[in-house]
Amino acid sequence: MNFAIVVPCYNESERLETAIFEDFLKTHPQLTFCFVNDGSTDQTPEVLKKMEQQYPERVNLIDQNKNLGKANAVRLGMRSILKEKNCDRIAFLDADLSTPLEECYALAKKIDKHTQFVFASRLKKLDNHIQRKWYRFLIGRVIATLISKMLQLPVYDTQCGCKIFSTDIIPVAFEKPFLSRWLFDVEIFFRLKKFYGINNFIAFSKEVPLNRWVDLGDSRIEPSYGLLVWKDLFKIYRQYK
Repeated sequence: MNFAIVVPCYNESERLETAIFEDFLKTHPQLTFCFVNDGSTDQTPEVLKKMEQQYPERVNLIDQNKNLGKANAVRLGMRSILKEKNCDRIAFLDADLSTPLEECYALAKKIDKHTQFVFASRLKKLDNHIQRKWYRFLIGRVIATLISKMLQLPVYDTQCGCKIFSTDIIPVAFEKPFLSRWLFDVEIFFRLKKFYGINNFIAFSKEVPLNRWVDLGDSRIEPSYGLLVWKDLFKIYRQYK
């Protein structure tokens, strides 16, 4: 499985678990990481450069001086890996590893000739460990329900930060810059649905509940964005309807 994971990073030097990434590289020889430093103002670039120097063939660093937001940091990483590496699937994953690397790797194995898009879901069940703050869960469910209605798709969780794509559909999903810095996941769904048609999109997509996800409580989304999220949703809906 030739697999790459794009990890957007903004001021992550204090919480980036480099040892976990390095151990995973040692046990998964066909895996590549692409870290995108999104204009960090702390020591994140130095931390990432050190890892790149240690694993020059397995770690790619894209170092941006200006903060462009998670959406376009992910887009930059996905397009770069698609062009430079011989991968058959590429994921993006949050730097805090709220979704563990093992979970992302397991989901990547579900990509095949029939399934081209796999996305993680934070559906809490009796047999898994999903830890979310209650207020984030409530707000998230309201937003997720609205997004599902907008998309006209029975999607439980569009916003979990772990998604895997076959390389065939990446040009469609990431061709243009995104409208929203944070709700770009919604735009990905709209783009794929519009290009391939709703029936084909449903046929090649799979939503998979995670076994483990932990809210680490150090979100990079500013609290004030809660007032703007509705504006972004309306802007996205108007663009893609």
